[in-house]
Amino acid sequence: MQTITFIGNGNMALSIAKGLKDKYKIEVVGRDMSKLTQFESSLDTKIEKYLIKDFDMQDKTVLLCVKPANVDEVSKLLKKEARLLISVLAGTSIDRLKDAFNAKQVVRSMPNLAASVGASMTTITGDIEAKNEAIAILSSIGDTLWLGSEKEIDIATALAGSGPAYLALIAEALADGAVKQGLKREDAMTTMRGLFGGFGKLIQDIHPALLKDGVMSPGGTTAYGYSALESGNVRASFIDAIEEAYKRAKEL
Repeated sequence: MQTITFIGNGNMALSIAKGLKDKYKIEVVGRDMSKLTQFESSLDTKIEKYLIKDFDMQDKTVLLCVKPANVDEVSKLLKKEARLLISVLAGTSIDRLKDAFNAKQVVRSMPNLAASVGASMTTITGDIEAKNEAIAILSSIGDTLWLGSEKEIDIATALAGSGPAYLALIAEALADGAVKQGLKREDAMTTMRGLFGGFGKLIQDIHPALLKDGVMSPGGTTAYGYSALESGNVRASFIDAIEEAYKRAKEL
C-alpha cells in the first residue's frame, strides 16, 4: 500500500485523509504531538506521526496542507527531496512552491471539504509528468479536473474550493425562510437536505437554466420566489463573490 505523507494536520488535511485512508497508508507531520494524536483519533485509523523537526521527506509523496503564510517557515524545517509534492494551498503558485520546497515534481490542487465523504470536486494543475498520479490519488476523494493553467485553478478555487461555504449560506437561508413561515426547524432542515441531495444528482446531467425553467410555471410559486431573489440581486452577488474570491486567491 502506497504511503501518503501529510505536512500539516488542520481541517483540510483531515478531510482529505478521511477520503484516502482506505486506499493509502497515512503518515502526518506536524509541530505538536498531542495534535497529531488528536488527528489520529479523529481519523479513526492508525497513522505514523512525526514532528516536523525530525522528518525526512526523501522520495516521499507529500500532500502539503499548511497555511500559505507558513510556507517559508515550514520549508526550512523539511529535509531532503520529496518525489512528488501536491499542494492544497490556495493562491500559492507552482514557482513559489518550487522555490520553497525540494521536490522532483510539483502539483497544485484545490479540493474542498466534501473530500471527507469522498465527494470533493478537486481541480489540479502542475508538472505534466505527475498528472496521472495526482489524478489517481485525488480521485480517491471525489471528482477531479486537470486544468491547463494556474489562472484557471485560481478561478476554480473561488468556485469549488470556496463553494461549500456559499452553498451552506443558501441552505441555511432557505431553512430559515421556511421556519419564518411556520415550518418546524427540524422539518425545515430535513426538507432542505432532501432538496440538496436530489438537486446534486439532477445538476449532473441538466443545465441549470433548464432545471429552473422546468420548475417555474407561469404565475406560480417558483416564479414569485424567483422574482424576489432577482430583486435582492442574488445572481449578481454570487457572480461578485467568485470575482472577489479569485482576486484574493491571487493575492495570497
